[in-house]
Amino acid sequence: MAEHDAEDRTEQPSEKRLREAREKGDVPRSRDLSGAVVVLAGVSALISGGERSVEHVRRIFGFGLTYGRDALFSDALPARVLGLALREAMSLFAPVALATVLAALAAPVLLGGLNFSAQALQPKFERLNPVEGLGRIFAMRGLVELGKSLLKLLLIGAVLVMVLKNWQSDLMSTGHGDVGAGMLKAMGLLGHGALLFGTVLALIGGADALYQKFDHAKRLRMTRQELKDEAKESDGNPELKGRIRQMQFQMARKRMMQELPKADVVITNPTHFAVALRYDEGRMGAPRVIAKGLDEMAMQIRLVAGSHRIPTVEAPPLARALYATTQLDREIPSSLYVAVAQVLAYVFQLKQAAARGEQAPKAPTPDVDPDLMGPYKF
Repeated sequence: MAEHDAEDRTEQPSEKRLREAREKGDVPRSRDLSGAVVVLAGVSALISGGERSVEHVRRIFGFGLTYGRDALFSDALPARVLGLALREAMSLFAPVALATVLAALAAPVLLGGLNFSAQALQPKFERLNPVEGLGRIFAMRGLVELGKSLLKLLLIGAVLVMVLKNWQSDLMSTGHGDVGAGMLKAMGLLGHGALLFGTVLALIGGADALYQKFDHAKRLRMTRQELKDEAKESDGNPELKGRIRQMQFQMARKRMMQELPKADVVITNPTHFAVALRYDEGRMGAPRVIAKGLDEMAMQIRLVAGSHRIPTVEAPPLARALYATTQLDREIPSSLYVAVAQVLAYVFQLKQAAARGEQAPKAPTPDVDPDLMGPYKF
């Protein structure tokens, strides 16, 4: 079952899954890379000390080898020598300790970044189960870790053997000649050996970092069904969303029909489009679309306009341009000012003619740029 489940996990993890894993403290980490950074930082601090480090070592040896006859019979000699040597040792290793502590804190940033998780601090008593512990040891992940440990042991052991073999004569020569020169040479060999050791660890850590990143992404992979379920959980049930959209459309349609009796004119296609305009010179900068519709909705707009004696003007290009360019309850664009002004002037003349009992004026044919009709150009 586990093998089939792993085979089904072919999709990359979503942002939500990565965020939840990070909150649980599940981020890619490489102990080998962190160890390499710490070792390199400590070695660099030790080598950068140079002659100052050698001077501290010389003093430590000097405290144990230099004393007078009176001090030899003094009970305070051991404590005094130990205190002085300890102070020099602290001065020698303080920069190294500071560098390693800073490196230990900064190393996790190289892989996975900074991350603090309260959930990761909670005790997990199931880890105390010896049966599950054996299962983790003999699982594929445990076998990979075992193989990595054996490989590290072989590589580091081989490097150390090569160092001791190539530097054998140099190591033996440190005991001959001047003491200061011998200590300086010994410190140099120690520093370069540690630097080589840290370089090998860095190579191992880099390879392990790539593996840990790959393994982390692999463990968080998802099945297609999990992606679908997460999408439903994040976006909501599609049926419910459709129902909500339908209710919103019905409410907007109801408000639109309630505002329609306030229109000054309805411009039609004449059958497929209907757009109702209202213009209040004192409150509006330009005419506003208060209702619009296609086909059945256009027919309802025309019926309501007829029942409320709202003038209806047939201007197909203008009706299509208004429908394409202007959202509901928005003012018309400036590119349609002239065409709409011709229609409003006609409506005003029509009302005056009706009041005087005169013949109705001829309806205008506004000129409209075809590009303003958008997808309704044809």
